[in-house]
Amino acid sequence: MSGRVGDLSPKQAETLAKFRENVQDVLPALPNPDDHFLLRWLRARNFNLEKAEAMLRKHMEFRKAMDIDHILDWQPPEVVQKYMPGGLCGYDRDGCPVWYDIAGPLDPKGLLFSVTKQDLLKAKMRDRERILQQCELQTERLGKRIDTIVMIFDCEGLGLKHFWKPLVDVYQEFFALLEENYPETLKSLFILKATKLFPVGYNLMKPFLSEDTRRKIIVLGNNWKEGLLKSISPEELPVQYGGTMTDPDGNPKCLTKINYGGEVPKSMYVRDQVKTQYEHSVQISRGSSHQVEYEILFPGCVLRWQFYSDGADIGFGIFLKTKMGERQKAGEMTEVLPTQRYNAHMVPEDGSLTCSEAGVYVLRFDNTYSFVHTKKISFTVEVLLPDKGMQKYDEELTPI
Repeated sequence: MSGRVGDLSPKQAETLAKFRENVQDVLPALPNPDDHFLLRWLRARNFNLEKAEAMLRKHMEFRKAMDIDHILDWQPPEVVQKYMPGGLCGYDRDGCPVWYDIAGPLDPKGLLFSVTKQDLLKAKMRDRERILQQCELQTERLGKRIDTIVMIFDCEGLGLKHFWKPLVDVYQEFFALLEENYPETLKSLFILKATKLFPVGYNLMKPFLSEDTRRKIIVLGNNWKEGLLKSISPEELPVQYGGTMTDPDGNPKCLTKINYGGEVPKSMYVRDQVKTQYEHSVQISRGSSHQVEYEILFPGCVLRWQFYSDGADIGFGIFLKTKMGERQKAGEMTEVLPTQRYNAHMVPEDGSLTCSEAGVYVLRFDNTYSFVHTKKISFTVEVLLPDKGMQKYDEELTPI
């Protein structure tokens, strides 16, 4: 049995009745706590009564903290409204709302230098409530229950800038909040135009997605337009994505519904950095350097770093070792990222590198040019691995 209204086993029906009895104290505070709603929480916890109750009660705390009951009356900061890509546009063939996320135009630093993380998360929760509101309207229009959504994630332009750790942290928290507070609302998630970096991004988000959510992810290959049209009729799909829908003025991108974001003007910045906790700290004497080694086992991995120098600038470069098991000088290794001097004492430096081959990569902090100052460097380095299943898809360019 599916665990949905009209398709319950006797055991599931009994659990539903008991669940409603157990949580009756919180039901008046919920907008529409019918059987459809309660079964979402039970399905999310495989009809484990205790776990479903704990999940719903934790959700009530979330609703209060985020002021969900009034979130649709809240206006996000101007920079979010103008530069956060995405939008609600059209319905699938069953009448479920379709939401678009556009990766390429997203300006990670511009957004996080202009608004707080909490503002971004609240804006994303507001979007989710808007979508659920559309589900309710569709239920009334069509005379049948609509309580799931379709998401389309356009990966065109997904690049290393999108792996900036503060932004990744926001999206990891966002997906965790979705899983905890909006269970069983995703019908399918279509991935379009997946770049070589998509498997890395997927691997970063994967721990925050339930097994059920992962099964609903559909990566479309080169024929993605045909793939979308199987689920969405042409008149409900923008011309930009293979359909016939346009704005009233004929714009194929449907700009009145989908925001394509863009670079945030620096005039909107309210800070010039995001506070970071660093994992390592080292003193580098005048005239010397400090090397950190990371073994990359296969191509496609991403090295990501952040560092801050206390008091003065510091040189930084990346090299690939040519001999294993022994320390090599810079001139004996293959230079991958040329050494430059960074004013990391003024603004923390961060960056990423896609490793094109396996081997030992050396991140080298260079203070050899300084005859006077010892430098204190605080840094964090991570190796981001691609998800093997997604990596296989990306190499073959076939749907999974």
